[in-house]
Amino acid sequence: MKPTIYDVAREAGVSIATVSKVLNKSGRISDKTREKVGRVMEELNYQPSLVASALTSRRTGTIGLMIPDIANPFFAEAARSIEDYAQEQGSDLIVCSTDRNDEKAARYISLLLRKRVDGLIIASHTGNPDMIRRLLADHVPLVLFSADIRMMESNSVTVDDYKGGYQATEYLLSLGHRKLGIISDNLPGSKLRAEGFLDALKAAGIPFDNPANITHTSATLENGRKAAAAMLGQTEAERPTAVFACNDLLAIGVLKEARSAGLSIPRDLSVVGFDNTMLADICHPTLTSIAQPLREMTEQAMILLNQAIDNPEMPRRKIMLMPELVVRHSTGPVPG
Repeated sequence: MKPTIYDVAREAGVSIATVSKVLNKSGRISDKTREKVGRVMEELNYQPSLVASALTSRRTGTIGLMIPDIANPFFAEAARSIEDYAQEQGSDLIVCSTDRNDEKAARYISLLLRKRVDGLIIASHTGNPDMIRRLLADHVPLVLFSADIRMMESNSVTVDDYKGGYQATEYLLSLGHRKLGIISDNLPGSKLRAEGFLDALKAAGIPFDNPANITHTSATLENGRKAAAAMLGQTEAERPTAVFACNDLLAIGVLKEARSAGLSIPRDLSVVGFDNTMLADICHPTLTSIAQPLREMTEQAMILLNQAIDNPEMPRRKIMLMPELVVRHSTGPVPG
């Protein structure tokens, strides 16, 4: 049989209440007693019941994280960073990848609530804002990460996606490029990046009148290749000399397709990505990308979530951080 809290108390020569205080890190207990109880728990391989802990302390020490796609390196890196912060505070992380499917997201939310997680970080955009609205109405502590619902009063941590798209486009224009293409995925942040791209062209007086040079698709490397193939298959007069991809995964797909087409990067084609994931630094050539301050974003998300857990009635905050252009070897002057 598994050891119980009674076994720990008996072996340590203390009361059950003392063991409970050690587990919940509460009350006044000497370091000597705390160490002794901890040593006995380790010797007995005692595993406290999360459900029992939740009933007494109202916490289970678990956090739920919902992301749209674990294969996307940005969200994989975000999950790792959030896990690091959770571990530092003694919490465990449950990661759910929704594949941008609202039904799957709803099932995961139900699962996480049944497991009595202390709070949720939702990085997966849901096309059903009522789902988030119901969670907020039920006072479930949550933070939206790398996504926000503008008209909803919720905790969120995002980057200025619009500015990032504008910044990437300004940089390409500064290199002399005038025929630009853009590949965007279907997440709200990417839509803002595309708005920044189009507004930067408009501000520079550059017409964007070729519909073949704009593609909306889901964020996979293969979709980046397909979108690039369509753009680069045009006549030399129509095809872009530079492409802005709204995430690094799509951008690397563009690099692969350009090489397959016999184009040299950046001599024949410049490419800018977004997110500045680890892939940007290891692909060939290395990828110019708009960096999201990932560590700061995840830290702020954990701070907001802990505040919401401790005080569900506190005013909700929206935090927007600034992107940064990181220039590498995938961009250069316009050909000729």
